[in-house]
Amino acid sequence: MPPTPTTPPEPGEAPIRDRGDACPGALRLHAAADGFLARLRLPAGRVTARQIVVLADAAETLGDGSLSVTSRGNAELRGLGDDCGARLAALLADAGLLPSPTHERVRNIVASPAAGLDGLGHADVQLWARALDSALCAEPRAAALSGRFLFVLDDGRGDVAGLGGDVTLIAAPDGTALLRAGSRTFRLPAADAVPAALACALAFLDAAEAAGTGAWRPRELPPEHLPEWAGALARAAITAEPVPSLPHPSAPPPAPGPLGDHALHVLAPLGRLTAAQLRALGEGAAEARLTPWRGVVVVGAPGDRLPDLPALAAHGLITDPADPGAGVTACTGTPGCAKSLADVRADAARAPGGPLPVHYSGCERRCGHPHGTRIEVTARDSDTYLLDGAPVPRTALAEAVAAARKRSMES
Repeated sequence: MPPTPTTPPEPGEAPIRDRGDACPGALRLHAAADGFLARLRLPAGRVTARQIVVLADAAETLGDGSLSVTSRGNAELRGLGDDCGARLAALLADAGLLPSPTHERVRNIVASPAAGLDGLGHADVQLWARALDSALCAEPRAAALSGRFLFVLDDGRGDVAGLGGDVTLIAAPDGTALLRAGSRTFRLPAADAVPAALACALAFLDAAEAAGTGAWRPRELPPEHLPEWAGALARAAITAEPVPSLPHPSAPPPAPGPLGDHALHVLAPLGRLTAAQLRALGEGAAEARLTPWRGVVVVGAPGDRLPDLPALAAHGLITDPADPGAGVTACTGTPGCAKSLADVRADAARAPGGPLPVHYSGCERRCGHPHGTRIEVTARDSDTYLLDGAPVPRTALAEAVAAARKRSMES
């Protein structure tokens, strides 16, 4: 859910918040129109084969039978009953999906999903993600971070560097790491990447406490209370060289299909995976990585065969870049969200595919929209959408979206 400041700021001013963020978690459930919602933080989107089965069972026995993949590669269970919180927590804890009850909402770590699999990139940042998760959970103060604070770890290919991280690490070809925090960029030894990210997160907490505005993310801090990033790194005994803030590397997400010799990438239609689809993905897998593009990278177990792409397609998963559902995302819409003005998922399911992402939103909050260039389709009421600011009748929406995608390709 987008942040809603308690006191709206004047133009150019930082927001003032007099409450903590209301982001749902695995233990803090959110009441929605279709039941309760749990959001499970999965650092780097990683789940083991056993955990995939556990999530499928949870979706089937406690929720609506599906799991949603978020734009941060996390997972959501919807349609939960109001009395299942303890059962869900016990199930997740037993599966190793709840390593720290006090820190479960702050484990927001996105990492290049194909790192270490296809020969691209300059470091296996999936390993950084695991180390950062352990460091966060071991630091008591880190529990004070907002559930919206985001760490981004890019292996140098540029697939996730532009996802709006509050602290971003980018692996460099010379074996160092670039760290972006606020408007500052530093070069540091790759071995210090994880301690540096934690030091910057704690520096933000210091600055937020001094500001007293209840900021959830560094971009919300008043200019006079920005963190002392360089000082925080120095106090953590990290040698960090300030460098110019260069444009971050940028690359498209991997296309559906094989990734190297032992992995493959599929997309979840409109970001939803049924329990049956989850089980199909887990067969023969060592692990799976949920992606910020609402997909899944499946990593094969040693000696086992990967799931067959045609078989996964038969389960309704998107395995072909030319599939009409590739690049089409949507918020929950009606009837699941009381704020939505339309059944955007039903309308998005009829959308044509194409190279430019299209996001359907049920209201002006535009929940779950992808980062980067996209076509925004926003419901104005149950029969009308706004496309590029112009009203379009629902009955003409598919044709209008196809025309907008064609114009974007020609421009």
